[in-house]
Amino acid sequence: RGADLRGADLRGASLARADLRAARLDGARLEGALLPGAALAGASFDDADLAGAVLRDARYDAATRWPRAGWVRRFDPRERGARLEAGG
Repeated sequence: RGADLRGADLRGASLARADLRAARLDGARLEGALLPGAALAGASFDDADLAGAVLRDARYDAATRWPRAGWVRRFDPRERGARLEAGG
């Protein structure tokens, strides 16, 4: 909780039910990472690459900061087809 993982290479990591509340993941590489059931409230993902990440049932809130718009392969929790299911 509250970890500083800025710039970390977590490609393909399995972080099921991880407590990443208030964590800094800015610029982290999370392509293909599995985060089902992770607690992401207040986490920061600015400039992170979430291409192919699976965040099924992840718990996030309004303070969670997703990657900036404009990058085609970046994850957007509001985008149709995003692999965030039943989150919130």
